[in-house]
Amino acid sequence: MRRRAFALIELLVVIAIVAILATMIFPVFARAREAARQATCASNLRQIGMALHLYTQDYDDMFPNNNDPFLWMGRRWRWLLKTYIAYAGQRDPNAPSDPNRSVNNNPGILICPSDFTATQQWDHTSYAYSAAFYRSPAQVNAMTTAQLFSFPTPPCVSQSAAAVVWPTHKVAFAEWLSNHSPQKVGWWSWDGSRNYLFVDGHARFLAARRINRAVNGWPDVNLTVDGVAGRDTP
Repeated sequence: MRRRAFALIELLVVIAIVAILATMIFPVFARAREAARQATCASNLRQIGMALHLYTQDYDDMFPNNNDPFLWMGRRWRWLLKTYIAYAGQRDPNAPSDPNRSVNNNPGILICPSDFTATQQWDHTSYAYSAAFYRSPAQVNAMTTAQLFSFPTPPCVSQSAAAVVWPTHKVAFAEWLSNHSPQKVGWWSWDGSRNYLFVDGHARFLAARRINRAVNGWPDVNLTVDGVAGRDTP
């Protein structure tokens, strides 16, 4: 007996079915991949939290502070925790005093796998450090957003772990951008969601709208009302 060949209409039906299945399955794969990236990002933050804990143990219970008013930026705080996070990057010999530049940079836990902006703009650093940890509560309550970026700024004042009243509610580090949301926004927006690391070491994925309003009116954990004595979540 001769084997009957597929008719054109049968091939078209098969192609249509495959296309329909693809539209159903590919989004599932994409969501699963993003969920894995989000989990990796949270793990990065928990490891940074462990490094922060070790740092405070070595520095008389005080949080990182080197009198750099812009220490909250990921490119700058990384140098203080360098030995605790096994960061292999070195200062750029062409600009040794510039903390924003590095060489031999294998970012490791400093970059979220969903953060493609950091690779291009911020020397492979995805996470920011709350400025509330190197300024007094009174300073924080009087600060503006502009003072996070430009001079004049209040002097840096080291804060102690004992001064943190709500360690399960005060954010120490967080993703700067909402890398796991369609909206890629920073801390000065009520849109998007991101991973946050709290002082007690736990990480949570939260929408910006679940963060308390800061001194500047945004969900900005740099300027938490009352600084380290305040809370970023209800």
